[in-house]
Amino acid sequence: MSVAYLSAHRPVWLSPRIMRTEVLAGLVVAIALIPEAISFSILAGVDPRVGLFASFTMAVTIAFTGGRPAMISAATGAIALVVAPLARDYGLQYLIAAVILGGIFQILLALAGVARLMRFVPRSVMVGFVNALAILIFAAQLQYLIDVPWIVYPMVAIGIAIILVLPKLTTAIPGPLVTVVLLTIIVAVMNINVPMVGDQGELPDSLPVLGIPSVPFTLETLQIIAPYALAIALVGLMESLMTAKLVDDITDTRSNKTRESWGQGVANIVTGFFGGMGGCAMIGQTMINVRSGARTRLSTFLAGTFLLILVVALGDIVAEIPMAALVAVMIVVAYATFDWHSLRTIFSMPKSETTVMLATVIATLITHNLAIGVITGVVTATVLFARRVAHLVSMDRTLEFDPMTGFETVRYSIHGEMFFASSNDLVYQFEYSNDPDFVIIDLTSAHVWDASTVASLDAVVTKYEKRGKSIRILGLNEKSAEFHDRLSGKLAAGH
Repeated sequence: MSVAYLSAHRPVWLSPRIMRTEVLAGLVVAIALIPEAISFSILAGVDPRVGLFASFTMAVTIAFTGGRPAMISAATGAIALVVAPLARDYGLQYLIAAVILGGIFQILLALAGVARLMRFVPRSVMVGFVNALAILIFAAQLQYLIDVPWIVYPMVAIGIAIILVLPKLTTAIPGPLVTVVLLTIIVAVMNINVPMVGDQGELPDSLPVLGIPSVPFTLETLQIIAPYALAIALVGLMESLMTAKLVDDITDTRSNKTRESWGQGVANIVTGFFGGMGGCAMIGQTMINVRSGARTRLSTFLAGTFLLILVVALGDIVAEIPMAALVAVMIVVAYATFDWHSLRTIFSMPKSETTVMLATVIATLITHNLAIGVITGVVTATVLFARRVAHLVSMDRTLEFDPMTGFETVRYSIHGEMFFASSNDLVYQFEYSNDPDFVIIDLTSAHVWDASTVASLDAVVTKYEKRGKSIRILGLNEKSAEFHDRLSGKLAAGH
């Protein structure tokens, strides 16, 4: 095999320039993961090791199984909120069992095609998602800025300045990494007393161990963990797929959403067997990775690998990193994540679009759960769309006289898309008593979409026939006619 062939087909990350970017980005993400993983462990009510090991196994596994290169998966706040009641009421072993079952559910959902549902997420929901995320990322940093020594504030300001200014001078080294290293050195040399990473919780000093959760393998156990496992699966997939879509937009590349879905399942199963708390895509750390220039799976793999090395082998050094450095990194990430254009155009956008975006943001901020925010946004968008489309249906009434028969006929011409929202009031728009004995409903310019419309048409026909009048429905297109013929007379009209 020729050298030229090998060169042409080697992985893109083997390029020295790209490899350097991927390695440095992975290192920055690993450092940023440590306090996050510890915080999420505390939120879930488990030992910090559980969150740290989950972040390692999730990142390393998804680097191979995931469908979105450069996306970071680890222990997350959303999953922590889901499993916290289970850990509190039943203990860590039940939590681990739920994580494994949640991974199985994710694989089944992926095979069922859940990733295709992403096409139904409107842009306004995406904008609300990223804006809410940016606010949550920023708000999460406030705890490290309250009741702290005054020196923390200039340190954060210096860190932000480095991250913003350094890319204008050089892109060889990521600004976040320079911030972390420089502020750590300053604190160590000057012996400044500020909150450190080590203050957030004890770091592990050993590798994770493969094992099976110590729970009874009974139906009762399944009944306990199944609801939590399903919640883990749904929340994890929703956040991961939304994050993948966001990275697609930023990098102008496409990801394999189905692979990402089952890849998340595999990662959670592996994480569970290694005693982790489960997780999903982390948009904050993903943004750090992508903004640092990473584009391949190598950065994701190295983020997990570096995380394990840092907390196990170099735990004493990592513990001395000032929280101010990580706060600076996350504030810049929050600023870069927020869609500022959406604020500039908020008054020029259609009210429905703005309403959907605000509903997504508000629901997310109230619940601190991005999945609930997205569901709220999609439901709001669906309701507003149904109302808007319902108003596009119109009906014209014309009287016609047939000189050959001498009979007068009324023709109702309906225009638009007929579904539950537009057809439920249809039955009240006819003049049953005043109309002549011959009635025509002309659907040439309409389309029948659901059973509600067929039921409404049946109700109209019934009302006319009770008055001894003749009624015909004309102009149905092929699909509408097939739908109407199959259901007509088999539905309760309800009128």
